[in-house]
Amino acid sequence: MKLLEALRLALSILWANRLRSVLTILGNVVAVGSVVAVVAIIEGFNTYVSDKILSTGSHVFSITKFGFTTDSETWLKMLRRRNLTIDDADALARQMRHALAVVPVVSRRENLKLGRDEARGAAVVGLGDGYPELRTLEIEAGRHLGRDDVQGRASVAVIGEQIREKLFGALDPIGRDLRVGRHRFTVVGVLKKRGSILGQSQDDVVLIPVTTYAKLFGSRDPIEINVRAISAESMQEAQDEAALIMKLRRGLNPWDEPDFDIATSEMYYALYENITRGIYGLTIGIVAISLLVGGIVIMNIMFVSVTERTREIGIRRALGAKRRDVVLQFLSESVALAVLGGLIGVLLGVAAALALRGATPLPATIRLWSVAVGLLLASSVGLFFGIQPAVKASRLVPVEALRHEV
Repeated sequence: MKLLEALRLALSILWANRLRSVLTILGNVVAVGSVVAVVAIIEGFNTYVSDKILSTGSHVFSITKFGFTTDSETWLKMLRRRNLTIDDADALARQMRHALAVVPVVSRRENLKLGRDEARGAAVVGLGDGYPELRTLEIEAGRHLGRDDVQGRASVAVIGEQIREKLFGALDPIGRDLRVGRHRFTVVGVLKKRGSILGQSQDDVVLIPVTTYAKLFGSRDPIEINVRAISAESMQEAQDEAALIMKLRRGLNPWDEPDFDIATSEMYYALYENITRGIYGLTIGIVAISLLVGGIVIMNIMFVSVTERTREIGIRRALGAKRRDVVLQFLSESVALAVLGGLIGVLLGVAAALALRGATPLPATIRLWSVAVGLLLASSVGLFFGIQPAVKASRLVPVEALRHEV
């Protein structure tokens, strides 16, 4: 009952000093709001990125000219590496025993034209046959590119849903021609709608045979070779096998450092996780500073409150209140202040996450544990920084307190 009575009294005092209470809790509002909002945004990012990146398959890897680096010297070395070629992909396809599919991929941006209608800056992707086994690319109408298309350097194309809507409208695009840059292609298939990744549409795309791409656009664009291992268990063997074949083709010894890189979707995801860990670290710093500032403000306000209510404390002590009752009263006020700031911070954090989810394709996800951690931190700050003023109030001598003049 004493605790409930203390809380009721604390809330009535906070309500009586509303403006001062609001200004006091700003630090806690920022801290808890940051926790809730950042956790919601990063958790949403995690779900989004894992769905998009890891959906490419757990046993697919890429052989690329460039790898991950933040070192300018390493980057310059990568620039001097030889480009991968379609012949490299053909050699891997012939020699690898642990590969289910080997697909060279190269891309650029080109303008598309159909009559007077134009789609500017569409992604034109050159692909080897076998790409449907590598990535999730379902066909809405027509067919995929086939082996004959690749070997015969056919001028055929599979278009994304956005291109179909923009150029063909209600018309059936299958069998119709469109211009890719200065070159004419016949549409043989339409991909199912795939949506966007980080705001980048995956439907604004035209797929053509990689051999046709090389013939029409040259071989200066860097080729990436995607390999699907026959199983997740054989992933490492497939990577080792591919690395050995590539080294031998480039005149390197098996023990030499490769002049290419091998990357998996898990590596991309691990890189992303490192970035999010950095964001979490930054958030912890912001939260710590905000809580420290908020706690100091609460402590100062409570010292002021003790001074203002010295006579009240003296009257309570004279009427029989014990020191622990005074401590409980002032601790209740400081914790109530801090928790109130935490609750407002939760509301603002949730509102920020929902606003982001409404304005962008990112699925910000509210986590209950982040709300609980935020409120726990807020109440801990109120308890910790409220102890000293509460103890000071409890140590007042009743007679001297009654003589105090405000």
